[in-house]
Amino acid sequence: MASSEAPRIVVGVDGSSSYDALRWADRYARLVGGAVEAVCVWESPTFGGWGGPATEPVFDVEQARQRFAGELDEVFADGLPEGLTQRLVEGDPSDVLIRASEGAEVLVVGRRGRGGFARAVLGSVSQRCAQHAACPVVVVRQEGDPRR
Repeated sequence: MASSEAPRIVVGVDGSSSYDALRWADRYARLVGGAVEAVCVWESPTFGGWGGPATEPVFDVEQARQRFAGELDEVFADGLPEGLTQRLVEGDPSDVLIRASEGAEVLVVGRRGRGGFARAVLGSVSQRCAQHAACPVVVVRQEGDPRR
């Protein structure tokens, strides 16, 4: 990163479980003179089975864009932070965020808080990011999480 560039603070956005992560990223960016890059990832849903071809239902990107913008507006009711960039990306959330971490000061993710069995079976975006990101990772628990 060139010395004239502001530190880039990447934050994964995936609904209400990421609102506290967005707020944390904004506070940190202001402390270090950085800029927040909010990344919302959507996966193309596919259906198919062993015996037939997969079909892809129509995914409404515009609806996803509006939902993403609404989430940012809800978190930042007084206006979006200066320098905030928004990226809506198709792909696996872990992979997209790990790629986005390249050259970033920090990657901030929320913690959805699945139980041990679901986490073991499904994996955890925050866990994969912490293991593979190219920068430090901050995992922010949702306000009111009893495991805080």
